[in-house]
Amino acid sequence: MKRRMDLKSALDDLGFSVREVYLNLPPAELTARALAREEGILAANGALVVRTGFRTGRSPADRFIVDEPEAASVAWSDVNQKCSPELFDKLLKKAAAHLRDRDVFAFEGFVGADRQHRLPVRVIAEKAWHALFAQTLFLRPDPVDLEDFLPGFTIIDCGALHADPDADGTRSSVFVGISFERKMVLILGTLYAGEIKKALFTVMNYLLPEKGVLPLHCSANVGRKGDVALYFGLSGTGKTTLSADPDRRLVGDDEHGWADYGVFNFEGGCYAKVIRLSSTAEPQIYQAIRFGSVLENVVVDPMTRAIHWDDDSITENTRATYPIDHIPDAITDGEAGPPRDVFFLTCDAMGVMPPISRLTPEMAGYHFLSGFTAKVAGTEDDVKEPSPTFSTCFGAPFMPRDPVVYATLLRERIAQRDVRCWLVNTGWSGGPYGVGERMSIGFTRRLLKAALDGDLDDVQYVPHSVFRVLVPRSCPDIPAGTLDQRGMWQDPDVYDAAAAKLAAQFIENFRQYEGRVPAGVAAAGPVAAPV
Repeated sequence: MKRRMDLKSALDDLGFSVREVYLNLPPAELTARALAREEGILAANGALVVRTGFRTGRSPADRFIVDEPEAASVAWSDVNQKCSPELFDKLLKKAAAHLRDRDVFAFEGFVGADRQHRLPVRVIAEKAWHALFAQTLFLRPDPVDLEDFLPGFTIIDCGALHADPDADGTRSSVFVGISFERKMVLILGTLYAGEIKKALFTVMNYLLPEKGVLPLHCSANVGRKGDVALYFGLSGTGKTTLSADPDRRLVGDDEHGWADYGVFNFEGGCYAKVIRLSSTAEPQIYQAIRFGSVLENVVVDPMTRAIHWDDDSITENTRATYPIDHIPDAITDGEAGPPRDVFFLTCDAMGVMPPISRLTPEMAGYHFLSGFTAKVAGTEDDVKEPSPTFSTCFGAPFMPRDPVVYATLLRERIAQRDVRCWLVNTGWSGGPYGVGERMSIGFTRRLLKAALDGDLDDVQYVPHSVFRVLVPRSCPDIPAGTLDQRGMWQDPDVYDAAAAKLAAQFIENFRQYEGRVPAGVAAAGPVAAPV
């Protein structure tokens, strides 16, 4: 009771005169309150099913960082957009008026498993299910951690309150604002819970490099011999699916820090895309979704409450949030040693990139800065089908600093540990989207296993004629010829034209780094024509 009263007083000091604060309620209680408030329903497997309304993905065009002295190191751009302190304060007062005399649900915990680098966070939400999301996804505190708890960042989550562009001066009805001066995030106009997660990821990506820690948009797992692997990629490229491997122990599915001693998870849960989820192809994820989990925008039978995993009538971007301990044998303390393997996952909608290729350290730096992939349908608002894009560091929307800062840290880490680096295409083969076929999860898993087991260490490699990445000529348990994308296309000349077009896009995109990276990195990209 005292903790709740202290929090209520803290909110009063911020101008938020709420009626009641429900602090750190257990998952069962939050689920019960969400049901009582008609925020969602239970699926047959016990998960809470909710809908996020009009916004079923992130709204990156409506994410802003307040232009204040504490944000002096932000690399301002179309991604890292400026917001005036006056606008942030105006919208904060609007949120306070909206929450006046209402009940709110609060979570206090941490982002970052490493106690030295963790960030204490407080989430204030008007929806019970958003508090359940936060408690499931972030790191729950021990009682001793709460004795003198002071938030390093606070999220004010008013997703049901829409901004008014005409009256408020916002771009749309959605506003996600990050203030490093106030140590606060404000969310208006969207119930999509991924905004909570990615706002705090952005905060960590800004704070950690000054401590010598490399923040990463990647999943991580550990083999039975202690070998650590990282899997980089945007949503929809396979980070969560491929890291949930029965033969390896999961560290985390999306966000990590790489310190001198090794890697640590930012989170205590997973946030998986579950459209067409299969109990055969993704058994660990399928079984992890049960009571205590949250399902966003999935379709269930109104009578039986059975889940229609293949139904994309609401959105392609259906999501599940579940605690990491729902994954068998997961590393629940969130820490592991230094990586031995780094995989860059690219969902190539053009069907050009090889299924797997080896990268030199210079190539790794080039492809990390390039971040080539495809935006997958539904992940961001208005994305309806895969479209090629370059997302630096495989996470441009969440990287507030100059990308060269992160790339330099990555090169240093790779050099220190002689890390093996790979580029893996989880996208299309035999032609582009609409012509070729998406590579199967099973096929990609076999490639990753070969790389992790060292079966690709001694095979013969040939440089790709355009992209120059090193393509293995053979791989155990993989049919001959499937490693050669050009040979998988019906017309090799059409493939050559597509490869040349993509190479030109790589070259044009990388011009922004000319003179800012080592010459070896700048020269490690594709050539404009076959060599």
